[in-house]
Amino acid sequence: MATNQGVVGSNPASRTIYTYMSKAFTRESDKDDEDEDSAASLPNGSKNYITPQGYAQMRKELLGLIDVERPKIVEIVHWAASNGDRSENGDYIYGKKRLREIDRRIRFLTKRLEIALVSDPSVHLGGDQVFFGATVSYEDQHGDSYTITILGIDEADSLKGQVSWVSPIAQALLKAHVGDVVKLQTPKGLLEIEVLNVTYPSPEDKP
Repeated sequence: MATNQGVVGSNPASRTIYTYMSKAFTRESDKDDEDEDSAASLPNGSKNYITPQGYAQMRKELLGLIDVERPKIVEIVHWAASNGDRSENGDYIYGKKRLREIDRRIRFLTKRLEIALVSDPSVHLGGDQVFFGATVSYEDQHGDSYTITILGIDEADSLKGQVSWVSPIAQALLKAHVGDVVKLQTPKGLLEIEVLNVTYPSPEDKP
Protein backbone atom coordinates (compact mmCIF):
# COMPACT_ATOMS: atom_id res chain seq x y z
CA MET A 1 0.00 0.00 0.00
CA ALA A 2 1.43 3.37 -1.04
CA THR A 3 0.43 5.36 2.00
CA ASN A 4 3.94 6.60 2.60
CA GLN A 5 3.36 9.46 0.17
CA GLY A 6 2.63 12.59 2.17
CA VAL A 7 3.91 11.07 5.40
CA VAL A 8 5.50 13.66 7.61
CA GLY A 9 6.37 11.37 10.52
CA SER A 10 5.57 11.28 14.21
CA ASN A 11 5.52 14.58 16.07
CA PRO A 12 8.40 14.75 18.61
CA ALA A 13 6.01 16.50 20.99
CA SER A 14 4.26 13.18 21.55
CA ARG A 15 7.51 11.74 22.88
CA THR A 16 7.67 14.50 25.48
CA ILE A 17 4.12 13.69 26.56
CA TYR A 18 4.95 9.99 26.65
CA THR A 19 7.94 10.57 28.93
CA TYR A 20 5.86 12.73 31.23
CA MET A 21 3.07 10.17 31.38
CA SER A 22 5.46 7.28 32.04
CA LYS A 23 6.67 9.07 35.17
CA ALA A 24 3.36 10.54 36.28
CA PHE A 25 1.08 7.49 36.19
CA THR A 26 1.32 3.81 37.05
CA ARG A 27 -0.72 1.03 35.59
CA GLU A 28 -3.70 -0.02 37.67
CA SER A 29 -4.20 -3.61 36.50
CA ASP A 30 -3.56 -6.06 33.71
CA LYS A 31 -7.23 -5.79 32.78
CA ASP A 32 -6.86 -2.06 32.13
CA ASP A 33 -3.97 -2.80 29.77
CA GLU A 34 -6.06 -5.39 27.97
CA ASP A 35 -8.90 -2.91 27.56
CA GLU A 36 -6.52 -0.35 26.06
CA ASP A 37 -4.79 -2.82 23.76
CA SER A 38 -8.04 -4.31 22.46
CA ALA A 39 -9.53 -0.92 21.54
CA ALA A 40 -9.08 -0.19 17.85
CA SER A 41 -6.19 -2.62 17.58
CA LEU A 42 -3.86 -2.44 14.60
CA PRO A 43 -3.07 -5.50 12.46
CA ASN A 44 0.37 -6.94 13.18
CA GLY A 45 3.06 -5.00 11.38
CA SER A 46 0.73 -2.18 10.33
CA LYS A 47 1.68 1.46 10.70
CA ASN A 48 -0.66 3.74 12.64
CA TYR A 49 -1.42 6.20 9.83
CA ILE A 50 -3.34 9.31 10.81
CA THR A 51 -4.13 12.64 9.16
CA PRO A 52 -2.73 15.92 10.52
CA GLN A 53 -6.26 16.84 11.63
CA GLY A 54 -6.73 13.53 13.43
CA TYR A 55 -3.37 13.84 15.17
CA ALA A 56 -4.12 17.39 16.30
CA GLN A 57 -7.52 16.36 17.66
CA MET A 58 -6.10 13.43 19.65
CA ARG A 59 -3.26 15.56 21.04
CA LYS A 60 -5.75 18.28 22.03
CA GLU A 61 -7.82 15.70 23.90
CA LEU A 62 -4.74 14.32 25.65
CA LEU A 63 -3.50 17.73 26.79
CA GLY A 64 -7.01 18.65 27.93
CA LEU A 65 -7.15 15.56 30.11
CA ILE A 66 -3.70 16.21 31.57
CA ASP A 67 -3.97 19.97 32.09
CA VAL A 68 -7.68 20.45 32.85
CA GLU A 69 -9.81 17.38 33.50
CA ARG A 70 -7.44 15.34 35.69
CA PRO A 71 -6.44 18.21 38.03
CA LYS A 72 -10.13 19.08 38.45
CA ILE A 73 -11.06 15.51 39.44
CA VAL A 74 -8.02 15.21 41.73
CA GLU A 75 -9.20 18.32 43.55
CA ILE A 76 -12.69 16.85 43.95
CA VAL A 77 -11.26 13.57 45.28
CA HIS A 78 -9.08 15.41 47.80
CA TRP A 79 -12.04 17.49 48.95
CA ALA A 80 -14.30 14.44 49.23
CA ALA A 81 -11.64 12.48 51.13
CA SER A 82 -11.54 15.18 53.78
CA ASN A 83 -15.24 14.78 54.48
CA GLY A 84 -15.00 11.54 56.46
CA ASP A 85 -16.01 7.95 55.70
CA ARG A 86 -14.86 7.24 52.15
CA SER A 87 -16.85 4.00 51.85
CA GLU A 88 -20.13 5.93 51.82
CA ASN A 89 -18.85 9.10 50.20
CA GLY A 90 -20.44 9.33 46.74
CA ASP A 91 -18.22 12.18 45.58
CA TYR A 92 -15.10 10.28 46.58
CA ILE A 93 -16.23 7.00 44.97
CA TYR A 94 -17.28 8.73 41.74
CA GLY A 95 -14.10 10.80 41.67
CA LYS A 96 -11.84 7.78 42.04
CA LYS A 97 -13.75 5.94 39.31
CA ARG A 98 -13.56 8.93 36.97
CA LEU A 99 -9.86 9.33 37.74
CA ARG A 100 -9.21 5.72 36.69
CA GLU A 101 -11.14 6.31 33.46
CA ILE A 102 -9.14 9.47 32.72
CA ASP A 103 -5.80 7.78 33.43
CA ARG A 104 -6.75 4.85 31.22
CA ARG A 105 -7.68 7.20 28.38
CA ILE A 106 -4.47 9.19 28.86
CA ARG A 107 -2.39 6.02 28.61
CA PHE A 108 -4.25 4.95 25.46
CA LEU A 109 -3.88 8.33 23.74
CA THR A 110 -0.21 8.53 24.74
CA LYS A 111 0.50 5.08 23.27
CA ARG A 112 -1.31 5.80 20.02
CA LEU A 113 0.27 9.21 19.48
CA GLU A 114 3.70 7.72 20.16
CA ILE A 115 3.32 5.28 17.26
CA ALA A 116 1.31 7.60 14.99
CA LEU A 117 2.62 8.23 11.49
CA VAL A 118 1.11 11.46 10.19
CA SER A 119 0.20 11.30 6.51
CA ASP A 120 -1.04 14.40 4.71
CA PRO A 121 -3.66 13.50 2.06
CA SER A 122 -3.63 17.00 0.56
CA VAL A 123 -0.46 16.09 -1.37
CA HIS A 124 -2.73 14.04 -3.66
CA LEU A 125 -5.10 16.95 -4.37
CA GLY A 126 -6.29 16.76 -7.97
CA GLY A 127 -5.35 13.10 -8.41
CA ASP A 128 -7.74 10.34 -9.38
CA GLN A 129 -6.05 7.46 -7.54
CA VAL A 130 -7.17 6.28 -4.11
CA PHE A 131 -4.65 6.82 -1.32
CA PHE A 132 -4.96 7.29 2.42
CA GLY A 133 -7.20 10.28 3.22
CA ALA A 134 -9.22 10.09 0.01
CA THR A 135 -12.96 10.64 -0.15
CA VAL A 136 -14.22 8.02 -2.60
CA SER A 137 -17.57 7.70 -4.32
CA TYR A 138 -18.30 4.26 -5.74
CA GLU A 139 -21.14 2.16 -7.10
CA ASP A 140 -21.68 -1.55 -6.62
CA GLN A 141 -22.95 -4.04 -9.17
CA HIS A 142 -26.51 -3.56 -7.92
CA GLY A 143 -26.44 0.16 -8.73
CA ASP A 144 -26.19 1.32 -5.13
CA SER A 145 -23.90 4.33 -4.61
CA TYR A 146 -21.82 5.21 -1.56
CA THR A 147 -19.27 7.82 -0.48
CA ILE A 148 -16.64 7.15 2.17
CA THR A 149 -13.51 8.84 3.47
CA ILE A 150 -10.51 6.61 4.25
CA LEU A 151 -8.84 7.67 7.51
CA GLY A 152 -6.72 6.34 10.36
CA ILE A 153 -8.01 3.67 12.70
CA ASP A 154 -8.01 6.14 15.61
CA GLU A 155 -9.93 8.89 13.81
CA ALA A 156 -12.48 7.22 11.50
CA ASP A 157 -16.11 7.78 12.52
CA SER A 158 -18.58 5.49 10.76
CA LEU A 159 -21.45 7.87 11.59
CA LYS A 160 -19.73 10.44 9.35
CA GLY A 161 -19.13 8.04 6.48
CA GLN A 162 -15.50 7.48 7.46
CA VAL A 163 -13.74 4.11 7.40
CA SER A 164 -10.39 2.91 8.66
CA TRP A 165 -7.73 2.30 6.03
CA VAL A 166 -7.45 -1.30 7.27
CA SER A 167 -11.16 -2.01 6.67
CA PRO A 168 -12.08 -4.41 3.83
CA ILE A 169 -13.70 -1.69 1.71
CA ALA A 170 -10.68 0.61 2.07
CA GLN A 171 -8.27 -2.21 1.25
CA ALA A 172 -10.28 -2.99 -1.89
CA LEU A 173 -10.26 0.64 -3.03
CA LEU A 174 -6.70 1.69 -2.20
CA LYS A 175 -4.53 2.29 -5.29
CA ALA A 176 -7.56 2.10 -7.63
CA HIS A 177 -8.23 4.91 -10.13
CA VAL A 178 -11.49 6.55 -11.16
CA GLY A 179 -13.21 4.15 -13.56
CA ASP A 180 -11.58 1.02 -12.14
CA VAL A 181 -13.74 -1.90 -11.06
CA VAL A 182 -12.45 -3.70 -7.97
CA LYS A 183 -13.66 -6.75 -6.08
CA LEU A 184 -14.79 -6.71 -2.46
CA GLN A 185 -15.27 -9.91 -0.49
CA THR A 186 -18.40 -9.63 1.68
CA PRO A 187 -20.25 -12.12 3.91
CA LYS A 188 -22.76 -12.51 1.07
CA GLY A 189 -20.11 -13.17 -1.55
CA LEU A 190 -17.87 -11.30 -3.97
CA LEU A 191 -19.04 -7.81 -4.90
CA GLU A 192 -17.80 -5.70 -7.81
CA ILE A 193 -17.57 -1.96 -7.20
CA GLU A 194 -16.68 0.84 -9.61
CA VAL A 195 -14.77 3.92 -8.50
CA LEU A 196 -16.76 6.98 -9.58
CA ASN A 197 -14.89 9.89 -8.00
CA VAL A 198 -11.88 10.61 -5.82
CA THR A 199 -11.23 13.85 -3.94
CA TYR A 200 -8.71 15.08 -1.35
CA PRO A 201 -8.70 17.97 1.14
CA SER A 202 -6.85 21.11 0.17
CA PRO A 203 -3.76 22.29 2.09
CA GLU A 204 -5.89 25.09 3.56
CA ASP A 205 -7.85 22.45 5.53
CA LYS A 206 -4.83 21.63 7.70
CA PRO A 207 -5.07 22.40 11.45
